[in-house]
Amino acid sequence: MNEPDQHELDDLDKSIVRAMQRDGRLPYSQLGAEIGLSESATRQRVNRLTERGVMQIVAVTDPAKIGLPVQAMLGINVDGDISVVADALAAVEQFEYVVVAAGRFDILAEIVCSDSDDLLRIVNNRVRSIPGVRGTEILTYLKLVKQTYNWGTG
Repeated sequence: MNEPDQHELDDLDKSIVRAMQRDGRLPYSQLGAEIGLSESATRQRVNRLTERGVMQIVAVTDPAKIGLPVQAMLGINVDGDISVVADALAAVEQFEYVVVAAGRFDILAEIVCSDSDDLLRIVNNRVRSIPGVRGTEILTYLKLVKQTYNWGTG
């Protein structure tokens, strides 16, 4: 099994990531002052982190505030090649997260929808029609209590 390309983060890298998690639009001059580097050294470090794929700078939306208030995790069991089913799920626009898992389900997939009818339509027409899908379990979110993206900065 191939090991993923891993990169060690030093304390400055971690400081950059933490600061940009709070505000991804932080100017390099302000970020540099906060972590003790010049603007150009900060820019170089941020570029290195993004080029290596360690960090992405993205906008994160709240699905409920943009007309997608129904969120759910689907547990999916598969007969046959799990990768083929995972790739088919990843091609469905409404899925935000698809992972091959070990345990009760072969695949976990997070979905956001406009309403319950939309969720039912996607599960019934798109998911259950994928060859190899043996069964699904829908775990509808009632309340999002915590969601963070601060891995590796502790």
